[in-house]
Amino acid sequence: MNDLIKLQLEDANDAMEKAIAHAESELTKIRAGKAMPSMLDGINVDYYGTPTPLSQIGTINTPDPRSLIVQPWEKSMLSVIEKAIIDSNIGLNPQNDGNIIRLAVPPLTEERRRELVRKVKDEAEKGKIAIRNIRKDANDKIKKFKNDGISEDEIKVGEGEVQKLTDSFIVRVDKLAEVKEKDIMTV
Repeated sequence: MNDLIKLQLEDANDAMEKAIAHAESELTKIRAGKAMPSMLDGINVDYYGTPTPLSQIGTINTPDPRSLIVQPWEKSMLSVIEKAIIDSNIGLNPQNDGNIIRLAVPPLTEERRRELVRKVKDEAEKGKIAIRNIRKDANDKIKKFKNDGISEDEIKVGEGEVQKLTDSFIVRVDKLAEVKEKDIMTV
């Protein structure tokens, strides 16, 4: 196989790995009824005028499967953290006791579980679309190699390899979604 095509395949592989990582991070944000510190990953707190991730201004612990505890390193940040959690709209009610913030994670109803499964499927589809777009870009670039004197047969082989790569990554996205769905639907 031609070196230019190999390079293109490596680039496509790297881009698809990033798409998988992104899909995985989006799926971890969907809560499955269990308290996880990653549930608070998307929350930024106004730390002296700078939006700062919550995990960088305090510790986040899970004392049990149904609650989270946020302990800021500066007590003056308690009310700011509390406001950020409320504004984030993640469905958790912070309880400030003057030292720490407790978050009770309510159990999921059957309707909410189905809604979350739909959300998981949407995220998985977004991941697949990203991978297909990478495939399209890689194939377009490989087709342009025809101008560089690469034979049509090598281009066809390259496109076949891109398709194999795409198929393997789509299977990985499906597996991630399947695991998350199973996690959500188990009571």
